[in-house]
Amino acid sequence: MILDLKGIYKNYKAGDLDVPVLKNINLQVKEGDYLSIMGPSGSGKSTLMNIIGLLDKPTSGTYLFDGVDISVQNDHSLSDIRNKGIGFVFQNFNLMPRETALANVELPLLYAGIKKKQRREIAAAALEKVGLSDRMKFYPTQLSGGQKQRVAIARAIANSPKIILADEPTGALDSASGDQVMELFSKLNAEGVTIVMITHEKAVADCADKIVVIYDGELMTLGDFEKKTMRRKGGDSNG
Repeated sequence: MILDLKGIYKNYKAGDLDVPVLKNINLQVKEGDYLSIMGPSGSGKSTLMNIIGLLDKPTSGTYLFDGVDISVQNDHSLSDIRNKGIGFVFQNFNLMPRETALANVELPLLYAGIKKKQRREIAAAALEKVGLSDRMKFYPTQLSGGQKQRVAIARAIANSPKIILADEPTGALDSASGDQVMELFSKLNAEGVTIVMITHEKAVADCADKIVVIYDGELMTLGDFEKKTMRRKGGDSNG
């Protein structure tokens, strides 16, 4: 099991009040899974992403990442696990504007202490895998949105992480570029890459093998979510 979250709660302080954001989250992701976590704005999906990505810690509950108990790790260990174990793909690409596509893909390898020659070879191979071998020396300003996101995906896979965590990966793209990015995720998953994708778009979520929904801080199946919202609509119409 790569991700194993049990009874995860997350509260934030607002003055003297504890504001609950995540409530009793239970989630397991196995190697090779392709999971979409769908939810509207304010549902808690960004908070859940930050906890899964080791950027934040839960208030309570247990989180095992590839068998490692995250609650007992110090910041240095968490940073090391994050760099080697998780490939991030963000909505707005998060590329270094003054670095070439190749240099951007090299960054996690640089942090991992890989020597320059090997770093270049791995980064070049990752760019080739996403169809950008002819854009290695281009800067982000010379690339389209879809190409920038493919550079970000190449960067995410360069370290051969345990999992790719994609946060609204098509949110800043036109529909054609978004389709290309989703096709690339499907191809990577078919090759064995584990993917967890956070999105508010049903059409994007449908590209995954499994969909769960986060709503008001609670995680549920798509079927349970649809039943819940139908009951609410029924109640509204009767009231």
